[in-house]
Amino acid sequence: MALFLSTFVNKVDKKGRVSVPAPFRAALSTEPYQGFVAFRSHKHDAIECCSYTRMEQLSQSVDSLDLFSQEQDDFTATIFADSLQVPFDGDGRIVLPKKVLDYLDMTEGAESREIAFVGRGATFQMWLPQNFEAAQKESRTRIKEAQSTLKLSPQSRSGKGESL
Repeated sequence: MALFLSTFVNKVDKKGRVSVPAPFRAALSTEPYQGFVAFRSHKHDAIECCSYTRMEQLSQSVDSLDLFSQEQDDFTATIFADSLQVPFDGDGRIVLPKKVLDYLDMTEGAESREIAFVGRGATFQMWLPQNFEAAQKESRTRIKEAQSTLKLSPQSRSGKGESL
């Protein structure tokens, strides 16, 4: 399974092309689709991105919901109907679709022409760098104030759930 780590900020050219970080491309290299799937986040001012395989897993999860339920309708409308397949070119770049540029407020005269690729484990996001910095700061504050911990899955080296 693809694993996306770290944050990379890359410039977007006038044609909307941006180089995808090499570690992200490497994580996707074994996938049948040479690119990724992107859709607008329903939680953040960001673009959610994942492999095609992960998208199939999301589809199976949505299929487990009650058929024709409001919850299923909402997920299909906000994820699948909004999704775009974004292929890599021969140089490891992508062309950001107009829908993505508009959502991130990266129109022609936009102040920032950079994208932050933010690793989130099995997925990644694309943000305007300044928006991600603010969101990350809020996340760190919430975790610190709540003194949150995280149990590792049983697949850890010791075979026991461990806290991080």
